[in-house]
Amino acid sequence: MTGAGEAIFPGGATFNGVSLSGLTLGQGVSIAQDGSATGQFHAVLLGTSLLWARQDVIVEGAVRNGSVAGDGSATLGGIATVDMGDGTLLLPGVPFTVTTSAASLALILDTVALPTATVTAGSITIE
Repeated sequence: MTGAGEAIFPGGATFNGVSLSGLTLGQGVSIAQDGSATGQFHAVLLGTSLLWARQDVIVEGAVRNGSVAGDGSATLGGIATVDMGDGTLLLPGVPFTVTTSAASLALILDTVALPTATVTAGSITIE
C-alpha cells in the first residue's frame, strides 16, 4: 500500500487541544498474509492552537501489523512518535491505528479517535 496526499477533517476535529482542519500524509507499507506488516506512516495534522497560532502535529509511525478488507480498505497499526508542534518534548511509543481507503483516512492515536478525513488531493493505492 502506498499513498501521498491531503485530506480534510470535518468541523470540530481536535487532538490534545489543537483544532484540526486537515492533514497531509505519506505511507509506504507492505502487508503479509499473516497480518504482519512493515513500512512507514507519516502524517502532519494541520492545526491551530488555543491562541489561534498555526500548530502542526507530526506523526511518524512504524507499521507493525495490517490487513486488507474485502471492500478494498486497509487497516494498519504500529507505534508512532508524535511531535505536538509546540516546542514540548516528543511523545514516543504512541500506539496508532489507521484505516484507509482511496477516499478516506481514519486515525487513532493511543485512545483518541480522530474523525474520518476525506482525501482531497493525491492518492492512496491498496493492492
